[in-house]
Amino acid sequence: MATSEPRSVWSLGAPLPEGPTWVARDRALWFVDIKGRFVHRYDPASGDRQSWNAPAQVGFVLPMRSGGFVAGLQTGLARFDPADGSFAPLIDPEPDMPGNRLNDATIDPAGRLWFGTMDDAEAAATGRIYRYDGKDCVASTAPVSITNGPAISPDGRTLYHVDTLGGTIHACALAADGTLTDMRLFAQIDPADGYPDGPVCDAEGCVWIGLYNGWGARRYSPAGELRETVRFPVSAITKLAFGGPDLRTVFATTAAKHLDAAGRDREPLAGDLFSFTVDVPGVAGVEAAF
Repeated sequence: MATSEPRSVWSLGAPLPEGPTWVARDRALWFVDIKGRFVHRYDPASGDRQSWNAPAQVGFVLPMRSGGFVAGLQTGLARFDPADGSFAPLIDPEPDMPGNRLNDATIDPAGRLWFGTMDDAEAAATGRIYRYDGKDCVASTAPVSITNGPAISPDGRTLYHVDTLGGTIHACALAADGTLTDMRLFAQIDPADGYPDGPVCDAEGCVWIGLYNGWGARRYSPAGELRETVRFPVSAITKLAFGGPDLRTVFATTAAKHLDAAGRDREPLAGDLFSFTVDVPGVAGVEAAF
């Protein structure tokens, strides 16, 4: 389904870019560099690039209906205002776990935020997926070391979440009240093929997965069948996002933090923002309802 080869569109060379999301209201891609503690904005039409410093490791920024963005910091959720670069605390889901950080997120059709936490040392099984509606923050999955996602199907009825070190992607039924039931194994990835990272769904309900140490991204059918693999010139693809006016441009964040000096020589584009085009578009993003 890919119609072009991935190419670098922003030469960042950053340690851990993550969380790309297309924000329709300003026709731009927003993403973060977790370890560099940056929020980035990229306008593909003009080529404009902007960056803001974050006060802690930042896993994602997603738009809010009330204006600004909800940001996932190591210290908890915060309201990010790009006009002045401020971060105002909202809630810390795990005040008793200072070794954890927030990692990845999405918004469901009802405007609820779903986000994951993880052990910053990438060892202890202390990460969970949470649901936040602007008031209540509810742990919704069993703990693993590194959560990724979630992603939500176009009809809003299925939620996918990733256990990166376990190499598994699980699917759950998502009820109207936000309850998750009927968890099942959606796909298993052999560590020799890379580790599943951030997921996102396209308009056909297929699930795209970035592969960390896998040199590519995979597209799975709603039944969990591998449909396509897109190869990259770098080894660690952290997450994809659909953008552009027709949602057929795929943006991909990649990482460099796992590479030593020799590895950086082999992968000079590691840590850059990439893009390629596809035939099947993505799904329009939703703003958080708080």
